[in-house]
Amino acid sequence: MIKSEELEKLRKEYPVGCTVELIHMDDTQAPPVHTKGKVRHIDDIGTIFVNWSTGSSLGIVYGEDECRRVD
Repeated sequence: MIKSEELEKLRKEYPVGCTVELIHMDDTQAPPVHTKGKVRHIDDIGTIFVNWSTGSSLGIVYGEDECRRVD
């Protein structure tokens, strides 16, 4: 579970509308590594929901998957 301080930091680091690049996602439906997308929302457990350039909208799971901000 994510602590409230970590969630606040995550939301500041990845504000809605910023561009991210996928580094790692452990999911068979994941977009390819280095796919870019726009952050749509971060929920209360730290999942970063992204509209990927591939059309996918899979979320980046806090503590499991990895992305980086690129704007």
